[in-house]
Order: sequence, then C-alpha cells, then structure tokens
Amino acid sequence: MIGFMLRRQKGFTLIELLIVIAIIGILSAIAIPMYQSQTIKAKLTEVTHALSTVSSGLVAFRVQNGYWPACPDAQTIMASIGVGVAVGGNSRVSRIATADDGTITATIGNVVTSPLIDGTTLVLKPTSDLTTGGIIWSFDSTSTLAAVAGGSYMPKR
Repeated sequence: MIGFMLRRQKGFTLIELLIVIAIIGILSAIAIPMYQSQTIKAKLTEVTHALSTVSSGLVAFRVQNGYWPACPDAQTIMASIGVGVAVGGNSRVSRIATADDGTITATIGNVVTSPLIDGTTLVLKPTSDLTTGGIIWSFDSTSTLAAVAGGSYMPKR
C-alpha cells in the first residue's frame, strides 16, 4: 500500500492535455472573429457620430432657412451649418458631404483592422414624418458598407 502511494501520478495525462487544447481551440475559433467584428463596429461609431452631428446641424439649418444645403466637403459643412467634423488624419471619416435633399454621405477610412471597409460609404437620409412634422433619419441601402460582410457592419437606427 505504501509503495502504491509513492508511485502516485503527478501532472496531467496526454488525453487531459489534448482535451484542454481542443476546448481552447474551439473557443478561440468562435471568439476571435466575434472580437474582430465588434472592434470594427466600435471604430464605425466615430463615423455614425459624425453623421449624427451633421444631421443635427442640417435640421437646424433647414428650420431656419427652409431648404437643405448642398455641401461637397467638411469645410463647406463648417462654413454653411457651423458644424465641425474631423476628416482625414486619424479620423475614421475620410470624406463627408451633404446633398440638397438632406442626404449625408460619409466615406469611411483609416480602419486598419479591416481594409474591406476602407473606402466604403455610409449614407444617412432624412424623411418627413407626416404625423408629427418631424424628420426621421435612416441609413440608406445605397451605402456601400451594406455590401460588406452581408451588411453586418451597418448600424441600426
């Protein structure tokens, strides 16, 4: 009995180690793509924030002047509606413009983790709510971001 106690096994068996490695492999196969997807979505919040800022300024401009201004770039947006948007450099917005129907188009850039979405656009369109007289903003299907990864990166609104 004492001899048996001295030869007691220390450590893990090969089967136990293989099972742990298999579990870690399965978890990482699921977790890493989800993490990358959520990282990209988090970086896109900078773009949606810029669109939200410009949309607020556009609504105020329309209420005051009665029409939507067409602004081909961020400098014109700043001069026309008084809203500053960071464009280029470290910003995730490489270009932003508004049309005379109130549509805002932002070109996405500087998303290093996913070159697939660099250069895609995100389009925000206004529609009039006839019951309240307000304006409803929605992301348009003409956004080229909708074609990337089956539209999984499109923001919900």
